[in-house]
Amino acid sequence: MTALYRVPIAAHDDFEAWRDSARRLIQAGIAPDRVGWALPGAAAGDLFDAEVGLPPPTPAGAPPVRASRAYIELAQRAALHADPARFDLLYRVLWRLQSAPRLMEDRADPDVRAMDALARVVRRDIHKMRAFVRFRVIESPEGDQYVAWFEPGHHILAANAGFFVRRFAAMRWSILTPLGALHWDGEVLHQGPPANRSDVPGGDPAEDLWRTYYAAIFNPARLKVDAMVKEMPRRYWKNLPEADLIPDLIAQAQAREASMIALGGEEMGRPPETLAALNDAVAACRRCAIGCNGTRAVPGEGASPAALMIVGEQPGDTEERTGRPFVGPAGQVLRDHARRAGIDLTTARLTNAVRHFRHTQQGKRRLHQTPQAREIDTCRWWLDAERALVRPRLILALGASAARGILGRTVGVQQERGKLLPLDHGAQLLITTHPSYLLRLGDTARAEEDVRFAADLALAKRHLGE
Repeated sequence: MTALYRVPIAAHDDFEAWRDSARRLIQAGIAPDRVGWALPGAAAGDLFDAEVGLPPPTPAGAPPVRASRAYIELAQRAALHADPARFDLLYRVLWRLQSAPRLMEDRADPDVRAMDALARVVRRDIHKMRAFVRFRVIESPEGDQYVAWFEPGHHILAANAGFFVRRFAAMRWSILTPLGALHWDGEVLHQGPPANRSDVPGGDPAEDLWRTYYAAIFNPARLKVDAMVKEMPRRYWKNLPEADLIPDLIAQAQAREASMIALGGEEMGRPPETLAALNDAVAACRRCAIGCNGTRAVPGEGASPAALMIVGEQPGDTEERTGRPFVGPAGQVLRDHARRAGIDLTTARLTNAVRHFRHTQQGKRRLHQTPQAREIDTCRWWLDAERALVRPRLILALGASAARGILGRTVGVQQERGKLLPLDHGAQLLITTHPSYLLRLGDTARAEEDVRFAADLALAKRHLGE
């Protein structure tokens, strides 16, 4: 019977021991289907009940094992995953690398993709531990001791130890988890056995200070609940002192956002009575940081009155230089799609939610920066004044900033696009993506989004026809 090898690994995160054994097995010519890895606490599988052997000694003159840097870096992360079959995967890929040294460059290969998926999950778990560990202080005769509880999903404790030692070198601290513990005494790091949640003390005065600070910096204008939960999954909330504030803060966000918008649109006098007067007033506006950045305001352009008003985010580099909206690359995408949809832009009004170009300088280039909520809300007064003069039946909002400029609230573009939303004075709003978004996509994704963008413009055309 062909010998089967069940190789023990002393610790779940012991990549170095696994690599040493894997190197010996590769040099001895032991194929992946004859190898299994015995992790701590795992029962022996049926595969190894017939005959079990240890890795044979390395044959004399055996060639060195091929392992690219890309493989090693990915394998070190993937080895920390909780999947019990991870070491089988790593060995299978290492075996294949001996005859296909460029295997790691094939991102479509199922094994390479599986390794990458494991590594990505581990990287995310490492990031979450760094973000969501909360220390509580314990007073003692030897000085303050800080203790934290965390529940990692994978075997990341030792891999993350260096971060906490560097970050909190002057503190004496312990991080307790169900998978093990870290203890730093200010000089030496020790690893300990698994712990229980009850080993961590209750709250301390510092937590009340942190909760007050968290509530003060919570920005309702930037709130996107889905994105927040993705970045701060609910499974971590029970160990975060600020978590019990979050439901109330979300519930109050809409009211607080309305208050912020009201502050952004402070009393600015009577609206201009003509578009020419509006453009002159906007050019002189210095009520937000963008208006003071040295760029010139780009006014709206086109028909007035107009059945269709198209609102973008802000002028770009080309628009600021020429003083005209939608003449840059994104504007060309819009014009091409409008032509194919049968929309005559010479009869429409083209404008932006923000009239100045927010950017950062990089050498001779001016790189676009998304306007902040306060800037959009301040400029909303001018947009409302332009709407009153143009009197559109349909407003096409390109992107989240444009939609906020119309509605005065945060909008999820993908959730709201393709719907006709009622506005005051009988007008309706149609939200879609900004054409600059299409320019940032790869070919396959661009083709899909082109179809969706075209469908939104076709809906606008049908509504205008009706």
